[in-house]
Amino acid sequence: MGIDRIHAAVVEVAKRRLRTPSGELQYLDIGAGRGEVIGLMQSAFPVNARGCDYHTELFEGKEVPIDRIDLNQEDLPYADESFDVITCSEVVEHLENYRRVFREMYRVLKPGGLAIVTTPNVLNMKSRLRYFGSGFYNLFGPLPVRNEKKYSLGAHITPIPYFYLAHALHESDFVDIKLDIDKRQRSSALWVAVFSPILMVSWLLFLRREYVRSKRITEGNKAYVYTHADLRVLTGRTIIVSALKRSTGDGLPGPAAVR
Repeated sequence: MGIDRIHAAVVEVAKRRLRTPSGELQYLDIGAGRGEVIGLMQSAFPVNARGCDYHTELFEGKEVPIDRIDLNQEDLPYADESFDVITCSEVVEHLENYRRVFREMYRVLKPGGLAIVTTPNVLNMKSRLRYFGSGFYNLFGPLPVRNEKKYSLGAHITPIPYFYLAHALHESDFVDIKLDIDKRQRSSALWVAVFSPILMVSWLLFLRREYVRSKRITEGNKAYVYTHADLRVLTGRTIIVSALKRSTGDGLPGPAAVR
């Protein structure tokens, strides 16, 4: 299943980015669902796991604490610098204010701690073409209005292009922000090949306008802007963005170029 592949990719990013733990890691999964990511992380690392979600009744993790929280209304119910690693998989697109949640993640992470966030990639070619034809990104569509019986915040309500997700992490003071994807989408790869001349011309015109007229591309945001022309963004199904909480005295400037 698609969600299983996303969860597995999150753990692979954690394996690559986490330093070899000398002891048990304090770990939080935001939007824990049934506990699938927690189970995979428990198999990969020595972790003391905890989860939080609005629908705690769905959680199936054994002997793992789960806290009920409305991320649209409440802060994370944890003390500052409580966790070594936080995952947040397929959650932020359901939220009204994901930037607030990133600031909370930063608060409860220990210095040098790792955050991993995933969300549908609205910039792959399949999604771009759907937006061109309908005005809606892939996996996003018309929402019921408040007075309709099916009104629910369970739908995807916030499409987040890569730049804005990376920018939000950066503005929350995260450093060493890196991009991964769960898989390359065959249909998007095909459309990239078909539309590559148009893409190249459009991209060059965009850069010229931003550098010459608007002057909105700076040394600080350039790495994030240029990633929108990266094949991972053009063809990836889901973006997986990881970042570190700044360590005291680490001297790391932000943003670091993605790899």
